[in-house]
Amino acid sequence: MAHKGLWEQFIKLDGHETAHRAMCRFISDQNRYIINLLNTEFVVDLPNREIFSIQARSKQKPADFLQQLCLLTYLINAKDMPLANKLVRGEALPGGQFFFRGVHSVPTEKLEKAFGEHPEALHRIVKQFDAKPCEFGDASIQLFVLPRIPLTVVIWKGDEEFEPRASVLFDQTAAAQLPLDALLAAVSLTVDALVKITE
Repeated sequence: MAHKGLWEQFIKLDGHETAHRAMCRFISDQNRYIINLLNTEFVVDLPNREIFSIQARSKQKPADFLQQLCLLTYLINAKDMPLANKLVRGEALPGGQFFFRGVHSVPTEKLEKAFGEHPEALHRIVKQFDAKPCEFGDASIQLFVLPRIPLTVVIWKGDEEFEPRASVLFDQTAAAQLPLDALLAAVSLTVDALVKITE
């Protein structure tokens, strides 16, 4: 079973208290949580140790490895605390200076390739993610990958002098809600979802 250690931690938690911390719903008679990941509703089924999203016509789609990692880690670690409303780069988060490098770098190249020539395309996909436009760069949006974890994606258009650039910014509280490895997984899911819509 994937993430066996996380499931073992998770099943010991109080359902209602966990739902309050994580800003999601707990259905006590079914021992299930209902939680949003990238504006998609997921069911976390404790008795069967399954996580799935409900698709059209009530079809269930199992969560993939990274989705499971993000959801379980978030439900275990989420804290009932307000956002700082201060944006920072990953390197500015506690421990981020050493973590977000090399193979753990934020995957901005995919964003640059998808949106660098047409930054305005970022604003055309806000509805799919219940995102809101921001005022940074040539185009930027803020979306919630998880209920207490907003991400801000910024695109600068390329020209003859400069290559396109992209940045992913976090609320200053992000590392309090998720360990850095799960936070990077959440960013990867977000980037892939944004890029997929443009294909």
